[in-house]
Amino acid sequence: MTGKKANEIIIAGFGGQGIILTGAILGKAAVLYDNKHAIMTQSYGPEARGGSCSSQVIINEDEILSPALSNPQILLCMNQEGYEKNIDSLSPTGLLVWDTDLVEPKPGPSTQTSYDVPCTKIAEELGNKMMANIVLLGFFSAVSEAVSAESLKQAVLDTVPPRTVENNSKAFDRGREYAQSKIEKQ
Repeated sequence: MTGKKANEIIIAGFGGQGIILTGAILGKAAVLYDNKHAIMTQSYGPEARGGSCSSQVIINEDEILSPALSNPQILLCMNQEGYEKNIDSLSPTGLLVWDTDLVEPKPGPSTQTSYDVPCTKIAEELGNKMMANIVLLGFFSAVSEAVSAESLKQAVLDTVPPRTVENNSKAFDRGREYAQSKIEKQ
């Protein structure tokens, strides 16, 4: 049970894509920098890399009384299996963001907002496909108000290894810029 300002978010993908880390960064941004409440749960198969995994995050202005998602408003997908497992639980008025090269969505309700973003391709162009999740977070920061963009970027930079801060900062910025260019075209 959560208050009226709750954001319930599912992040889905393969093990090794940083899906669990993405959820942890979102929660960190909410709690440490936006002074909100957050809770994260995770789910993954027995495979370490390549298996399906997900991270569920609830962000709320009020205290969170249950870690269970009741009405996810946001679905961030980095693989087809994660999309197929979770799309039916997304609110009819929810936000769907998917990696263009790894997910082929079906048409959803016209009331849903959806965006495709080439997270993996952008990360590869920056020199490391392992930053696709950070590209996704940058994109997300421009299309959602679940947490502030400044807080999300700060949480990214405080979480990644020090030697990768500059590259992850670029990945976040590229994701955000890509989102802003998509929004301007609409």
